[in-house]
Amino acid sequence: MVESNSQNPLALKPTIKFVCSYGGRILPRYPDGKLRYHGGETRLLSVDRSVSLSELAVKLGEMCGTAVNLRCQLPTEDLDALVSITSDEDLANLIEEYDRAAAAAAAPLKIRAFLFAPKSSGKLPSPPSSASSSSNGSTSPKSPALASSRCLRHAPRPPVHPNAAGRASGKVPVKYAYHFQYGGGNGSRPVYVIHNGSSHWQ
Repeated sequence: MVESNSQNPLALKPTIKFVCSYGGRILPRYPDGKLRYHGGETRLLSVDRSVSLSELAVKLGEMCGTAVNLRCQLPTEDLDALVSITSDEDLANLIEEYDRAAAAAAAPLKIRAFLFAPKSSGKLPSPPSSASSSSNGSTSPKSPALASSRCLRHAPRPPVHPNAAGRASGKVPVKYAYHFQYGGGNGSRPVYVIHNGSSHWQ
C-alpha cells in the first residue's frame, strides 16, 4: 500500500524557503515585552533542499549586498533563542527541525532567518605619521617665501665688531643687533648690517 503524499507535505517539495530579515533590530514590543523584529527589510529566498552553507551564504550575500552571518529561529522558540548556522551540519539540523514541525502542522513552513553583519576583526589603517608627511614634504618644491624664511633661521651669525672701548677693555658691548638681507640678483651673498645701539646702522 502506497502512503498518501498528503501525510508528508514536503515529500514533493525539492526546495525550501527562508524568510530573511536584515538591517533592523530585535526589540521588545510594548506593552507585553514580546520580542519583535523592527525596521530593516524582509525578503523571501527559495533554495534547493540540498544547498550547502557556502552556497547559501553566497545567495544571502547577493541579496543583502554584503557578507552576513546567518541566525535562525527554531519553530518552537522565540527570538531570544536564535541559533547560529556556521556549518553544513547546523544547516541540516535546522532543516530537519522545520521538516518535523511542518509534518506536525501538515503544511510547509518557511525558515525564519535573521542576517547580521559580521564583526570586523581588522583594525582601521592608522593615519600617516608626521615624520612620513614631513619627509614627503621635503621632496616637494618650496615657495620662495618659505625658502627665504628658512635661510633666515639657519643663516650663520655674523661676526661681532665691537667698538674701540670694547676692544680696549676686552668686553663686548651687549647692545648689538644683527640684520642681514640679500642683495639683488641670483646667487648674491647676504650683506650683514650691524646696529650698535645708536641711531644709525654700520
